[in-house]
Amino acid sequence: MTMPEPLRGLRLFVVEDEALVAMLLEQMLEDLGCEVVSLAGTVGQALDQVEKVAPRVDAAILDVNLGGERVYPVADALAAHDIPFLFATGYGPSGLDDRYPDSTVLSKPYVEATLVNALLQVRAG
Repeated sequence: MTMPEPLRGLRLFVVEDEALVAMLLEQMLEDLGCEVVSLAGTVGQALDQVEKVAPRVDAAILDVNLGGERVYPVADALAAHDIPFLFATGYGPSGLDDRYPDSTVLSKPYVEATLVNALLQVRAG
């Protein structure tokens, strides 16, 4: 797949609790020319990293369900830093909290083309 120019060099914070999914996502993103600045697997880890990564990331990919815990506190922390994000979930948009009606949703399982489209939506605002 040809890398869309608006995504080249995109710096991302990835929050995903499943190690294999995180590894595959990181590889997909790197293949697309993006840079994964940091990875977190729990809400606690992600919240600890938000302050550090905020100046260095352009956007974030958030798995909604992290070991039974919802990622929404991380979304709120990112929003406070004006960092756009998308939600990755197997439940689709209907599985999101009502506080995020206009958020970009990447439905799992996803392929490279849907990942690219979701990231382009996040970049467009």
